[in-house]
Amino acid sequence: MVMHVRCPDRLPEDAYRQVLEEMAELSPIVQALPPTAALMELKGALRYHGADARRLGEVLRVRALSRLGVDLRIGVGPSITVAATASGQIDVPGGVRAIAPDQVTAWLGPLPVDALHGIGPRQATALHDYGIHTIGLLAALPTETVQRLLGGRGGRTAADRARGIDPRPVIPRALPAAATVRCTFPRHVLDGADVRSALLDLVVRLGHLLRRRGQAACGLTLTLKFVGGATWEKTRRLPEPSAHDDDLRALAYRLMDAAGLQRGRLTGLALKGEDLVDAGQVAQQITLDDTREARLVAEAAIDRLRGKFGPRVIGPATVFRRAS
Repeated sequence: MVMHVRCPDRLPEDAYRQVLEEMAELSPIVQALPPTAALMELKGALRYHGADARRLGEVLRVRALSRLGVDLRIGVGPSITVAATASGQIDVPGGVRAIAPDQVTAWLGPLPVDALHGIGPRQATALHDYGIHTIGLLAALPTETVQRLLGGRGGRTAADRARGIDPRPVIPRALPAAATVRCTFPRHVLDGADVRSALLDLVVRLGHLLRRRGQAACGLTLTLKFVGGATWEKTRRLPEPSAHDDDLRALAYRLMDAAGLQRGRLTGLALKGEDLVDAGQVAQQITLDDTREARLVAEAAIDRLRGKFGPRVIGPATVFRRAS
């Protein structure tokens, strides 16, 4: 059995990663389908937890709601196609729909043909033109006929999936090696202390996110969003991979300086850690800088406080304006 999970649209990446972590607590075989979907293999998990597939889906949904405040649409079925089609038939905000192997044909049959996972708009239009409006009608056609309508490979795949045939396995796959934090200003902001404070907040959030995941960034990308929809983006590499606030802040400030803003009216910022690597693979340099060592000790202590009391228990320092 396979579980297909749909998160809310435009879910922030950090929340999406947390959903994947919740899934990994139920099964070791989780395949990320960014930006907002994922698959989970249930074969071993059902035996381990001693629960049926629907029950595991309900457990995941309750955990995501209670721990993350994120509602999920969860489909369960004997194949990826059936599970993904089931999750797509759940209304927002969320729910669980489980299709047993002996229910597949009866359940798929009456559904519109464009509800079948993997059928695109052009394929659906081609099938409609020939009077094929339900998955049951598609399944009843000879494979050769569907191939003439949709093309060789695409037609065979569509015919098989309409009959519930989908041998694809769930392949463990993590998210792409990047992490992004964003902020949006409630009103247009001119470059200055307010923007620097927002950038510092993004640096602290990104650093904490990377350290919590055990990752380090090889570079940073800063994106500025302006009034009218224009954007500016620049990427630079770090001297060595890091997840420490000091290193990220220095590079983020250089990126901001490179923008050369002169009273630019900003609506938002985004800071992305690029080419993430396992922090355990990063060489620890011996330093004689007592100030840096003290900051790293303080950073670790603050991380422990955030882990215990929440990420906002200690925020970044504010950039104050000088009195004129």
